Formats: sequence, structure tokens, C-alpha cells
Amino acid sequence: MAFPQVQDDSDDGMDEFMDKFKTNSYKNAFSENNWEEEFDKIPMFMKKAPDVIDPHTHPELASLQAILHDEDRSPEEQATSLKDEGNEFFKEKNYQKAILTYTEGLKKKCGDQELNTVLLTNRAAAHFHLGNMRSALNDAAAAKKIKPDHLKALIRGAQSCIELRNFTEAVQWCDEGLKVHPTDKKLQELRAAADKRKRAAERDARKAKIKEKKEHGEKEALLAAIKDRGIKLLQSKKPRHHRSDSDDEGSSAAISQMSLDCLSSQEATGAQVFLDEQHFLQWPVLFLYPEHQQTDFISAFSENDCFINHLAVMFGEELPPWDADRKYHPQNLQLYFEDEVKETLYTFK
Repeated sequence: MAFPQVQDDSDDGMDEFMDKFKTNSYKNAFSENNWEEEFDKIPMFMKKAPDVIDPHTHPELASLQAILHDEDRSPEEQATSLKDEGNEFFKEKNYQKAILTYTEGLKKKCGDQELNTVLLTNRAAAHFHLGNMRSALNDAAAAKKIKPDHLKALIRGAQSCIELRNFTEAVQWCDEGLKVHPTDKKLQELRAAADKRKRAAERDARKAKIKEKKEHGEKEALLAAIKDRGIKLLQSKKPRHHRSDSDDEGSSAAISQMSLDCLSSQEATGAQVFLDEQHFLQWPVLFLYPEHQQTDFISAFSENDCFINHLAVMFGEELPPWDADRKYHPQNLQLYFEDEVKETLYTFK
């Protein structure tokens, strides 16, 4: 007769528990509003690891990190864990943290050369995505030194050379890779691209050299024309390279120096004296009207022209709007030029 009584007590207890469960809300439960946030606190479901793992805020992550970096484990195990951790940072595009993690893995100096090669190649990839091409190339070269046929190291080395515009070296990387991976499409594409850009760079260099030679010839002809006319150029106040008195003033070096010192333009227009097709000198000329704080600029004033001709055009039929008194007629104007060295004004007769 005792059994039914026990059954009754059990049923009564369960009914009481269920009634209490229905009336009292469960603490710390997930809700429709916070379930994603709560799941993101669980290491298995985290979308992104925090930059700094605080044991109080993320105790589970701190425990996992302690296991991963347990110094009692072998260097190979520690390096492998760091490689995997770096790969996660890489997937999240956190390349800086990936580089730091791969570096820590390399510091373990494990005896697994295959693993060291992967760490170097992965770090090269992270550097590449950050634009650190020289560092990426150095890591790829270090990986290739350990394992000369490592495909990813060969590809990354070629890509880095292309970005650094070392096209000849990029072709060499591709050729080394194609010796052991003759059918790899990526290496074939990189070699074709590097060779094309190498030929384009060489063509541009040839064009630049021809242009430089042509410009030098034009400068020599210009300076020779100025010298033949007995024109003396004011020397720049900037310090010049020392030349001995025995140097030939007519030499190419002297002409180039004169060109740099005397013919370079500091004006916004960039205008400077030049020799036209008829071998006449064309000079830039600036007219100043101090009374009205006005100017006129002529970029090419022929050596065969007279100032009066230009003045007749500028102040002939139509006077400028700033000449309110209507007194700037060609026959009323007087021209002066300044000697900057002597700080003297000279008038044209």
C-alpha cells in the first residue's frame, strides 16, 4: 500500500515544480534579442576573436590560449598551433596579427622544415596583402632556401618582384618554378606578365634616353645661340658645383650647368627662353605697371621684335580697363629694365 503513496508524492512534486517553472523566468537564458550576442561569447561559435583576451571577460578563450601556448609542449606542437592561429587571423584579414603569430611560430625553432616553410610562406602572403613587398620577397626567398620547389613560395616571390618592378628577377623566379612545376598555370601567367612588363619598361627607358639626348642637344644649341649673340646671363644665387678655371666653358658639362643655373623657370607658366625652328630666340617677357599694380606677360617675345610693336598692340586701339585716366598711349610710355645685380634701373632709348 506504500507504493501508491510514493507515486502520489512524486506526481505532486512534479506538478509543483512545473507550476513554479511556468511562473518563474529562467535566469541567463537566451532570448530572441540576444541569442546571437550570447553565441558570439562561446569560442566554438565566435565569428571573430577579440584582439586582447581578458580572462575575466573571456575565461573560456583564456583557457584555450593557455593550452595552445603551453610551454610544456614540444616546439613542433607550439609552432603548429601558432600557424593555425595565424591562419585564422589571415582569414579574418587581420594581417598584422597574422604576421605576429607566424613570427612567434618561427621563434619556436622547431625541427620540422616543412612547417617552417609554411610559416614563412604564410607570413609572406600577409606582408603581401599589407603592401610590404620587400618583406614578402624576403620571406619567400627564405622559404625557397629551405624548400626550393615550394610552389607557394615561388609564386609569392614572383608576385613580389613584379610589384617591386624587378621584372627581370620576377622572370627568374618563374623560370625556377617552371623547372619543377612546368604545368602550373599561375607561374605561366606570372612569367608572361613579368616578361611583358619587362619589355615595356626597357622600351620606356630607351624612349627616355632618346628624349634626354634630344633635350640636351636643344639646350646646347640654345646656349650656343645665346653665347654667339654676346648675351650674358645672370647666375643663380643658389650654390653651384665647383669647377676649376681650366674647365672648357663651351663643353657639354659647362653648358648643362649654365642651363640649370640660368634658364630654369620659377614662374607658374614654366615659360623660358627657347630657339624656334627659324633659329630665332624667343624670350619670356614680363611688363610691370607699378602705378596700377598690373602686369602683362608674353611667353614668346622674338628677339627680332621691338617693344614698341608690342606696346602698339596692347595700348593701341583699345586701352586697358584699369587705365581710367586714358593716358597709357604708346607714345607716352617709357620702358625700364632692372639690373638685379647692381640694383639699378635702365631706360630704353
